[in-house]
Amino acid sequence: MDLLHRAMGVVMSVYRVIDVVGTSASSWEEAAREAITTAAGSLHDLRVAEVTKQDVVVGDDGSLLFRTRIQLSFKYAPE
Repeated sequence: MDLLHRAMGVVMSVYRVIDVVGTSASSWEEAAREAITTAAGSLHDLRVAEVTKQDVVVGDDGSLLFRTRIQLSFKYAPE
C-alpha cells in the first residue's frame, strides 16, 4: 500500500469471484441459499453474492427444479 492510502486510512483488499449454482425443488431463493451455504463450507470470508441467472428445469413428470446461478466473492488469501 502506498503512502497516500496509508495516510488516508484506506484499507485495500483483493477478492476472488466464482460462479456457483444451487438447486431446489421449492424456489429460486432456496436454491440461492443452498449455493451460498454449501460454498461457505469450504470458502472463508464470503462477501457478496450476486444472482446472475435463474432458470427452471421441467422434468418429464412435470416436476420443477429451480436453479440459481450466483457470482460469489470472497476475500483472497494467498497460499
